Amino acid sequence: MALVVQKYGGTSVGSLDRIRMVAERVAETYREGHQVIVVVSAMAGETDRLLSMGWELCNAPAEREMDVLVSSGEQVSAALLAIQLNEIGVPARSMLGHQARIVTDSVHTKARIRTIDGTGLRSTLENGHVLVVAGFQGTDAYGNITTLGRGGSDTSAVAVAAAVKADLCEICTDVDGVYTTDPSVCPNARKIDRISYEEMLELSSLGAKVLQIRSVELAMKLGIPLHVRSSFSSSEGTIVTDEEHLLERVVVAGVAADKKTVKLTVRALPDHPGVVASVFEPLAEANISVDMIIQNVSKEGHTDLTFTVSREEADRAEAIATRIVDSVDAEGVTRDDEVAKVSIVGVGMRNHAGIAARMFRLLADADINIEAISTSEIKTSCLIEAEHADRAVVVLHDGFQLGKPSD
Repeated sequence: MALVVQKYGGTSVGSLDRIRMVAERVAETYREGHQVIVVVSAMAGETDRLLSMGWELCNAPAEREMDVLVSSGEQVSAALLAIQLNEIGVPARSMLGHQARIVTDSVHTKARIRTIDGTGLRSTLENGHVLVVAGFQGTDAYGNITTLGRGGSDTSAVAVAAAVKADLCEICTDVDGVYTTDPSVCPNARKIDRISYEEMLELSSLGAKVLQIRSVELAMKLGIPLHVRSSFSSSEGTIVTDEEHLLERVVVAGVAADKKTVKLTVRALPDHPGVVASVFEPLAEANISVDMIIQNVSKEGHTDLTFTVSREEADRAEAIATRIVDSVDAEGVTRDDEVAKVSIVGVGMRNHAGIAARMFRLLADADINIEAISTSEIKTSCLIEAEHADRAVVVLHDGFQLGKPSD
């Protein structure tokens, strides 16, 4: 007998018929003799619907109240699935974040989990029930409802799996695994059987939508193997695990494109110690994550400082940068929304020279100009014009021969 955590995303519970299908799948696992905890997202489109109502009432709704609002979507899904499980003879109980004792910090709309008390969860399992936990939500130390950011149910599932020492954490979604790139862009994209935490972490941060980045961080930190698989078939998916468990260390595992990035440039920034820190410290205090950073060569004591942020944080970042301009006597801030970041990822890049050079050549031969570059041990990213993003993905995917073998 194993203890299994299964997470079902919004598409998987997007209608009553889908909820019935999920219930049958959970029941099959339960009847095989396993203990089961299910973590659910809100029904597809529900979070957006709730957010739009809040924004319709107010241009700047309080984040605390928005957390109360949007967390109700997962409550509905959890209750409906528990109802259906009981209907088909599987004893089940739904639990909200506070009932599961998921304690977070107090950063509303993107809280981080601090602790989960697995004692109550385990005692309910030992009474023979399937537990259906509302994902995406928790409470802070003051009892306020918090949410974990978009895709946060993945993180909920990993954290619950760690708290109860689960044998397996399955992320059941509308795709049947992790692919070498987006199949809608490259029809010959190939499903990856096994991928390392680090590779998955990079792909998630670079625009791959299969797993929320924080769920991968948590799984890697706690050593929780993940099985990404389809909610609608029994086929094997992709195992996300330690690098040492990979049978093969491919040089490049995948290609990703992030089309939701914005480039900001602070022009004619005085070039002396402490000025760059004065730009990025306020951004950090506002919990804005900065990605690529490029500082140009100083001319006549001034330099341009360029950095990228996510589109959802671009307005706030631009406003902060604009305020900084006056305080440091810079010239101004320019913004470019028509950019995209295309990246290659692979643990094998650590030990192979020339991979970045090959990437640059492939893009050059396709007449795609590179505006900025960032690298890590297992990743190389290039900032390019947004209109070339899909073509760049195809060029790199084919150039590194990542697709399915031709018949």
